[in-house]
Amino acid sequence: MSLTQRLLAAIERDERAVVLTIVEGEDVGAKLLVVEGEEPLGDAPPELAREADDALRRARNRVFEWEGRKVYAEVYARPPRLLVYGAVDTADALCAAAQAVGWRTIVGDARSKFATPERMPHADELIVAWPEDVLAQVAPDFHTALVTLAHDDKFDVPFLSGALASDAFYIGAIGSRRTQEKRRARLLEAGVAEDELARIHGPAGLDIGAETPAETAVAILAEAMAVRAGRAGGPLRDKAGRISVGASS
Repeated sequence: MSLTQRLLAAIERDERAVVLTIVEGEDVGAKLLVVEGEEPLGDAPPELAREADDALRRARNRVFEWEGRKVYAEVYARPPRLLVYGAVDTADALCAAAQAVGWRTIVGDARSKFATPERMPHADELIVAWPEDVLAQVAPDFHTALVTLAHDDKFDVPFLSGALASDAFYIGAIGSRRTQEKRRARLLEAGVAEDELARIHGPAGLDIGAETPAETAVAILAEAMAVRAGRAGGPLRDKAGRISVGASS
């Protein structure tokens, strides 16, 4: 099978893949296709495949330096997923914001009277189950953002414990600083290692003065997007050098 044929098959099957093309330096024009979990295919040096994992995690096309060459990484990946635990007003607002940027949205809650299509119209999927079962069904990976809005230790602690055991790129938890400290103590009691707690963004969201559920949703989604892109989330006017593609120049 040719590189092009395998790439087309990966796209059709919704598999994650990256095409690495040497655009400057030795072997210019050579390509390597890396489909997640498979051996690379192409005429570029096979060692280049080691860069595929980083490219897939970034999930953005980019040019980078490698062994004295410039390489263009073209990523093919399914949209990120957002799993929200706690079917409250902010959950649906967060799903609506995430859908607007092309993410797939999932809401979980053990309370069936809250997790309904009528209350959560912007959730692509609803799961009525306890946190451990929701996480088991979703199987979060490095293209998944996780947020708890439950405000209840019997939900938050197992959800965050399971989230920290996953490869999710973002883990957010709402609540005041006092709530965060109490939750931190509960997680330590539950056996979570202290250094793992740094992965939790709590209180979740960027500081934009959010008050309403819709504003809170924007703040949380913006932080998740910044984390995924490896950005701090500050004002563009304070950023030195090139700004993001798509921003006004």
